[in-house]
Amino acid sequence: MALINESHPEEFILLGFDDRPWLELPLFVILLITYPMAMMGNIAIILVSKLDPSLHSPMYFFLTNLSFLDMCYTTSIVPQMLFNLGSSKKTISYVGCAVQLFLFSTMGSTECLLLALMAVDRYVAICRPLHYTLIMNQHICILLVSIMWISGITYGVFEVTLTLQLPLCGINKLDHLFCEIPVLIKTACGEKEANEFTLSLVCSFLIAVPLCLILVSYVSIGHAISKIKSSEGRKKAFGTCSSHLIVVFLFYGPGISTYIQSPSSISRDQPKFMALFYGVMIPTINPFIYTLRNKDVKGALNKLMMGIFRC
Repeated sequence: MALINESHPEEFILLGFDDRPWLELPLFVILLITYPMAMMGNIAIILVSKLDPSLHSPMYFFLTNLSFLDMCYTTSIVPQMLFNLGSSKKTISYVGCAVQLFLFSTMGSTECLLLALMAVDRYVAICRPLHYTLIMNQHICILLVSIMWISGITYGVFEVTLTLQLPLCGINKLDHLFCEIPVLIKTACGEKEANEFTLSLVCSFLIAVPLCLILVSYVSIGHAISKIKSSEGRKKAFGTCSSHLIVVFLFYGPGISTYIQSPSSISRDQPKFMALFYGVMIPTINPFIYTLRNKDVKGALNKLMMGIFRC
């Protein structure tokens, strides 16, 4: 609250697609369909991972955290977007904007780290199978996830504090669908090159280090899979990794194009479409990627549904 002064407005007007008003109704309908799908899909993943004893392993412990992250990620932006798209008053308070910035940044950065942890888990499972239970024991998994969450929260606090200190000179219009750090930096007046450089530097580090860890893990995994003589064994090993690789590609691609570039150089509509993709679409399709390509999860879901129908 101390950051609120005369240079910051009490509320922001989210312009969204003001130059294309015909997009608002289709977007409202899409969000109204995808948001419940994202919530139900991720809740189902969490339930089967907790209730089915066969899924009590590090892989599904990390998958449960991913589902929880995706729920928080999409919930931090979609309800506000639905409210604004469904009404003529397209505003968000300054405090609400700050909270949204923090949640979205924290969840995004934490997911970057979690995807790297999941790649390391797959590496240990395939390349060090005899030592897997010893290396990835319950205490280590909880410790890794705790460090991940603390790191994500620390990043969120740092970036939001840095961004909210920028003078807005009374400007209260954001050319976006919700509050996002690159958009606020682009809107700020005065000297902001240092903030743009810091954002690009920190995001580059946050994206590059986990991505390099993922690439190194999968190079080693690919080498280990090529040595498996059984075609069934190779197929099973590849099947456990392919879902994660798809999620990594879908998440990191839009994130790199949005956060590593200088906010001033980004076109007007690019952040909107990219944010919809990694903030709404990816949390919606992640549960389907993991269930459709994973026999264990599909079997656990079938057992859960049969139990519900019997009751």
